[in-house]
Amino acid sequence: MSFRTTSAACRPPNSYRPWFDLHKAVGGKYDFGDLFVYERRRLLQEPDMKSVIRLAMILFAGWSACAQSPSSTEPAAPVVQAFDRENDGPVRTEDVQAVSLLGTALHIPKLDDKVRAKHEQNLNIAKAKYDADPKDADALIWYGRRTAYLGRYLAAIEVFTKGIALHPDDPRMYRHRGHRYITTRQLDRAIDDLSRAANLIKGTKDQIEPDGLPNKRNTPTSTLHFNIFYHLGLAYYLSGKLTLALDAYNNCLEVSKNPDSLVATTHWLYMTLRLLKKEDAAKRVLEPISEKMDIIESFGYHKLALFYKGEIDEKTLRESALSWIDDPAVKYGLGNWHYYNGRKQEAVNQFKDLIKNSNWATFGHIAAEADLSRL
Repeated sequence: MSFRTTSAACRPPNSYRPWFDLHKAVGGKYDFGDLFVYERRRLLQEPDMKSVIRLAMILFAGWSACAQSPSSTEPAAPVVQAFDRENDGPVRTEDVQAVSLLGTALHIPKLDDKVRAKHEQNLNIAKAKYDADPKDADALIWYGRRTAYLGRYLAAIEVFTKGIALHPDDPRMYRHRGHRYITTRQLDRAIDDLSRAANLIKGTKDQIEPDGLPNKRNTPTSTLHFNIFYHLGLAYYLSGKLTLALDAYNNCLEVSKNPDSLVATTHWLYMTLRLLKKEDAAKRVLEPISEKMDIIESFGYHKLALFYKGEIDEKTLRESALSWIDDPAVKYGLGNWHYYNGRKQEAVNQFKDLIKNSNWATFGHIAAEADLSRL
């Protein structure tokens, strides 16, 4: 299924704006059901005049497209009925969670049955605690996080929005909602939330952030301050605001106190510096990285940093991408390496393969979308 546009270049790349091309929507170029339901949910989350205008434009464009289509003896389908052109059948429009930076509808990702069952069990536990005390900040955060792990990103955003209303000075609420704004390609909103979180933590002591998806050692590898700056840097990076991304990643580097957080920050910081043509600074960033680092979970980022240093070859790097998280990270890092070394077509091929074969919620996938929308 897709919201088709004639050119990625004519669409603002840094946020979800398919309405920009709605004047071209005739003959079924857009699935207006999905677009309508998605925008309506955004309006319910955060009512503002822009959302009202977008929703009105979608309804008008959908009506115009129908009016200009050939007449039919079949009764008109409701505006919320969408059609999946890939599977040749109707789809559940409530499953649409986002519109990609290339204009395609993004549905709740499919999960392995055992994984889904475990996530649902954890969600039920989290919801019971939340229902027992809806004002408790910790219970609310876990309810939102567990909701997101099932791919219900818009519902998770709604939970964190409630949390912000109840706890407007709690940086964790903005950190988690900002993360899911990135997931749903609402980059401007992500930047707003994460910038707010960064301001709220000034002068405060950092704290370990418990893992929702524990690693094999059951050892958390990130902190609140780290996650705020890491995701803020990512939101700027995806938006093409590399100078601001550099500032955020430098702040992130200062709170990257263990090997896993260090290699993760180093990867994004190195790429940012290379894209800014600061090659000497990029080389210096790699100096602390070594093969002997005790990595718990960020294996893809570790191998990428070693690859950037020239300590492993491309074949070894590709073989390191063993998990659903590492694979898009490695593919994106490798594609980007080809790009800033002057091999644009190789980068494009790598990004297209990544998008075709990876989970759309991963950062590598989102970054590939962002780059393709600008190339």
